[in-house]
Amino acid sequence: MLIPVILSGGAGSRLWPVSREAYPKPFIRLADGKTLLQKTFERAARVGTADVLITVTNREYYFLTQEEYAKTGRRDRQVFLLEPCGRNTAPAIALAALHAAATLGEDAQLLVLPADHLIDDHEAFVAAVQQAQQIASKGTLVTFGIVPTRPETGYGYIECGAPMEIHGSHRVARFVEKPTLEVASRFVSSGRFLWNSGMFCFSAGAFVKALEQCAPHLYGAAKACWDATEKQTEDKIQLNAEQFPQLDDISIDYAVMEKHADVAVVRASFPWNDIGSWSAVSELTSADSNGNRRSGEAIMVDTTGCYIQSEGRVVATVGVKDLIVVDTPDALLITDKNRVQDVKQVVSQLKLQNHATHQVHRTVHRPWGSYTVLEEGPQYKIKRIVVKPQASLSLQMHHHRSEHWVVLSGTAEVVNGAKQYTVRTNESTFIPAGCKHRLANRGAEELAIIEVQTGSYVGEDDIVRFEDVYGRA
Repeated sequence: MLIPVILSGGAGSRLWPVSREAYPKPFIRLADGKTLLQKTFERAARVGTADVLITVTNREYYFLTQEEYAKTGRRDRQVFLLEPCGRNTAPAIALAALHAAATLGEDAQLLVLPADHLIDDHEAFVAAVQQAQQIASKGTLVTFGIVPTRPETGYGYIECGAPMEIHGSHRVARFVEKPTLEVASRFVSSGRFLWNSGMFCFSAGAFVKALEQCAPHLYGAAKACWDATEKQTEDKIQLNAEQFPQLDDISIDYAVMEKHADVAVVRASFPWNDIGSWSAVSELTSADSNGNRRSGEAIMVDTTGCYIQSEGRVVATVGVKDLIVVDTPDALLITDKNRVQDVKQVVSQLKLQNHATHQVHRTVHRPWGSYTVLEEGPQYKIKRIVVKPQASLSLQMHHHRSEHWVVLSGTAEVVNGAKQYTVRTNESTFIPAGCKHRLANRGAEELAIIEVQTGSYVGEDDIVRFEDVYGRA
């Protein structure tokens, strides 16, 4: 029994400004229209053998993740473990293993897959997984190593030890965190080192025992969290909000893999890309005769070795080389190709300044649809709101702002205080401050409106929810 476990929690700060905390890297849409999360789900569902798939993610991403899975057309049973906050890979895998051991048995094998990897060779992937399963069946913890194609300072490395009976697998001699370029070059030249992919295979029981042995404090906290978690439904489990933050913020490598005596690595032969930087993203598009790559509209004059990604407008470059330019509606990134790992420092500074662009895009996704901020100034904000068919916003109230709604398309069902009425295309309504209200779309097509907010404060936190079908009240 092989149960895929998808980890979808990282913010992907090195891919800012496309990746934001509220819309992180797994939701980035690639050139073929699919997201990294969709591709991971499809890959996991095809290799799993138990007709169940576990996803560990933040509770804020639950509805968006469901949407991405639904777009694949697959109907595999999905179990969600929802985190109230981020706590790295070791706590996430610990809770997934405790859940699997309790519900499917300690012998159930887990295939742990980050949600932001790109693997195109499915047959080679399946072959590597089958190798890992054979090794894991003996109680060994297995990781997957990628044959390095270049010295890379953004990845961790695994040194191969003694070969094992199964071809292409080795005992792990040691793990090495992100090295300097000089050290990485030596690693690649030696032929003994593999990139640490962050993918794993082991039985639920073996991992729980290894966790108890190698990280007893984390094991105790994870067990306490699992015991305190209410299992109201089998498929949507909200991890205890008081206990979960007590878990150590630590990776599985530090907590378990580097300390455990029985760890093996499978040498993976498939092409792999963890889309960990803008250099990795640029490699997904072909280069022209000047070594330039582009996604979107770009004009390049006397430009060499650059990557330009634009959304909605033309980006032009003249007389530059080896740059990465990423243009979004509300933020622009320009970086030297050799400094892509430092983009996360931009995100750190944005956080210190409490700047909204580290967290949200101009278009913000919600369980009911999305809204786009078109313009904002002192005491006003203008949004375009799109509500999905048969969806509704919460019954809510604002203390400091009133709202004017103009319907662009579709039909709006409105609750405005004690009144309930319909607003059709090219009609409008007014919601005064302090009034309970709700916007709903009961039709079969999307509802689009323009919302004009006016008042002394138009921040997103000025909201009181009274009822909500998505559990946010």
